[in-house]
Formats: sequence, C-alpha cells, structure tokens
Amino acid sequence: MIVFKTFLKVLNKCKAPIIMYTVFLLFFGIFNMSTSDNITDFTASKPDILIVNEDEQIGITKNLIEYIEKNSNIKEIKSDKESIADALFYRDINYIIYIPNHFREDFLAGKKPEVKVESTGDYQASLAQMMLERYLKVAQTYSKEIKSEEELVKQINNTLEKQVQIEMTSKLDTDSLNKVAFYYNFANYSILAGCVYVICLILSSFKEEKIQKRTIVSSMNYHKYQKQLLIANSLFAIILWLLYVVISFFLLGKVMFTAHGLIYIANSFIFTLCALTIAFLIGNSMKNKDAVNGIVNVVALGSSFLCGAFVPMEMLPDFVLKIAHILPSYWYIKTNEMLKTIEIFNRRYITANFSKYGNSNWLYDTIYDYF
Repeated sequence: MIVFKTFLKVLNKCKAPIIMYTVFLLFFGIFNMSTSDNITDFTASKPDILIVNEDEQIGITKNLIEYIEKNSNIKEIKSDKESIADALFYRDINYIIYIPNHFREDFLAGKKPEVKVESTGDYQASLAQMMLERYLKVAQTYSKEIKSEEELVKQINNTLEKQVQIEMTSKLDTDSLNKVAFYYNFANYSILAGCVYVICLILSSFKEEKIQKRTIVSSMNYHKYQKQLLIANSLFAIILWLLYVVISFFLLGKVMFTAHGLIYIANSFIFTLCALTIAFLIGNSMKNKDAVNGIVNVVALGSSFLCGAFVPMEMLPDFVLKIAHILPSYWYIKTNEMLKTIEIFNRRYITANFSKYGNSNWLYDTIYDYF
C-alpha cells in the first residue's frame, strides 16, 4: 500500500497535463461533431456553362442547346474575350461551349463539325465535358442510319432521357462512423501523451536518490515493489482509457452501442496497453524529470503526425507511411480507418483479413462466436 499511496501523491501533481490532453480531445471531438453534416442522399450537381452559339438555333443545334440547358446552369455573360476570361478565372462558369457556324448543316451532311470548348479543369468541367460528348456520340451514331432531322432529334432525345436509377444498398451510417474514427484517431495522441507523461514522471520520482535508498534499506521485496508499481501504472492507464471511452459515449451517442463501437473500444484498449508498455520502458530508462516534456513531444506528437491521427492517412506521402509501419499508432489508426468501411462482420471477412498474420484460428473463432 505504501507504493500505491506514494503513486497517488505524485499522480495528484500530474492532473494538469491529464486535464489538458482531455480538453484537447473534447475540443476536437466537439469541433468534428459541429462541422460534420449528416449526408444520406445523393444529389448530382449541375455545372455552370456558357454557350456561345454562332449557328441558327433550329433543328439539331436547338436540340443540343436545350439538352445542355436541361442538365446544367446556363450563365449569361458578355461574349467578349475579356469577360469570358474573367468568368473562367473567378469560377463564375465551369465550361464554355462554342457552337460553330454551319454546325447543323455540316452535321446533317455527315461531317464532324468541331465544337470548341474552354474549361476550368475542375470536376464540374469534367461533368460538362462528359455531357457534351455523350450527346455528340449518340447523335453521330443515329445520324449514320437516320436521314430525317426530325426523326434523328426524336431518337436522340429518347436515348438521352434514359437514366440509370441509383439505389443505395449500403446500410452503413458513414457519417457517424467517420466521427467515431476521427475521435478515436485523435485519442491516439491523448492516450499516448497522457501515459508517457504521467508514468515517466512518476517513475522518475521513484528513482530519486533518497527514495531509492529508502527502498533498498526497507524490508520490502524488490520484485514486489516493482510489481506494485506496474499494477499502479496499469490501473492509471486503464482509468484514463475508461475516461475517454465514457466521453465517446456522450459525444458520439448510439453508434457506440453497435458492433462497430465495441470494436473501436476494444482497439483503443489494446492500444492503451501498448502505450502503457512504451511509457513503462521509457520511464525505466530515464531519470531526468526535465526531459519528460521533450519525450512526450517526440513520442506522442511525432507518432500522431506520422501515423495519421491529425492528418488523414490518404494525404500522407508513401515514404512517411512506410516509416510509420514500425509504430503501434499506425496499426491502431489503420484499424480505425478500416472499421468505418466494414458493413457486416462475418467469418469470411475476418479470415481473409487476418490470415496473413499467421495461424490464428482461435482468434477467428472467438470473434465469429461473439458476433
């Protein structure tokens, strides 16, 4: 009990950094909740297009313009070059279509009149280009067999009116799972920093010369002393983990009561054990309390940046991720990112994704039986 009492006294002096790391986690968790929109429907956006028509607006030329108008936002801008260039530069329009003179006559004559375009090069411009190319390809295909312009326009419209029905079959609440992944990814920093800072500070306090001499001359068995110290540090790490799990229930709500939420909690618990061992290793290797802040910055902050806790993994360079493979944080965050894309937990999925790590049939059976 003497070790526990001493441990609690030192821990009481370390409450400020624990509160600070918890506040960071709360702040970014609440910020993520407030900036995330619950998107459940798919809506196709319409590009902003300017049509410069130098041909007569009749027949197939009129039909082309009507098709573009139906599927985009037509902008009215002065036709001089300076106004058009300004509109493109300031993204007032995404795409410009120049219909040349005699377009209708050349098209009906079997020629392929060139339709010049200008674009901003963004995804809206790409959508406009696909729309234009679709019309021209359909029109050219029918023009080889149909000579009547009226019938040609009718067949083009009938074909272009056919739309693919999009049905969302996934039942994943992607918005909620993204929030959970973000919270637990950031918890990587709070858990690791909290464990390393507090445990290193406590162990360095126990390593002070006066305390070590008193411990040596006391009747306490050295192995029992180390065991109690390890248990005390383990209890602190588990309580810190429980605190962050409870906070996640308040912030994220009912998604934490699902299978996904349970596995996020289990993954964070395993990472907490890794953080505990890292902190215990560093704490037993150092004696200078003044070096604790620097160690926290290197270990917790450095691994969080390298492994995707602050910056999404897909935005990090490949060579950075290769370096991050040696860190527990990488595998913890990678698992979090994988979890938000899994819809159904079954034996086949678990076997396919875990078999590459060796013969772990007991693990498959345990997870499969649970779910």
